[in-house]
Amino acid sequence: MTPRPTTALAAEQPKLFARSRKRTPRPEYVCDTVFRPLAHLVVVALLPLRVPPVAVLLAGTATGLVAAFAIGGEHLVLAAVLLQMKTVLDNADGQLARASGRVSALGRYLDSESDLLVNAALFAALGYLTGRYVLAAVAFVVLTLVLSVDFNLSVLYRREHDEQVDVMPPACGVARFFAWIYRGVYAPHDRLIEGFVERRLERLGGSCATRVAYHDRATLSILANFGLSTQLAVLGACLVLGRPEAYLWLVLAC
Repeated sequence: MTPRPTTALAAEQPKLFARSRKRTPRPEYVCDTVFRPLAHLVVVALLPLRVPPVAVLLAGTATGLVAAFAIGGEHLVLAAVLLQMKTVLDNADGQLARASGRVSALGRYLDSESDLLVNAALFAALGYLTGRYVLAAVAFVVLTLVLSVDFNLSVLYRREHDEQVDVMPPACGVARFFAWIYRGVYAPHDRLIEGFVERRLERLGGSCATRVAYHDRATLSILANFGLSTQLAVLGACLVLGRPEAYLWLVLAC
């Protein structure tokens, strides 16, 4: 088979990058300017090899867990580098799935649950390293809530603008097990946040204009930049500076 000219491959890259990008109402600037372009390079390398997106997801999860062990062992610079690698892989698995047309329910549920697992390991390691176990536990709960608010308000914004969003897609086989875990862990957050929003909208009158105004782009812009890619970049900076405890307080400030 004759290889395609380099110019043709180069011409395809913008289209591939556009196809692989995750649709979000507002950008997460650190992610969009740094991590998604780096993840695209991973996608370009893996796409011809037909590597399953779930394999990339699991590699990112393993990298995050190794970073947690590095924190516990006081290898802070190594941990910081591994966390950025984890973020690149975390973006690459979704981009690879969209670029290859292999978006799946398994990937959707496993992605959320692997992030929770890695975050729990990271905060446990930070508690061990700093001796501030209660602070680390509270910060883990706060970060989980912040990420849930970011996700749910983004979903509600898209729905108010007539976009169909399926938060819990139908699952079969192994994916059903992870869907069951999602229902137990994340679905209560979803109901809590949606219920809070609906009660506020009822007090405000609940008209169509009120609903659209309530789900504003400025709020989403702030929340989007509390996202996990930014969080791990900030954690990495704190580790390099030798101030891991500072990150725990920064999470509470969110």
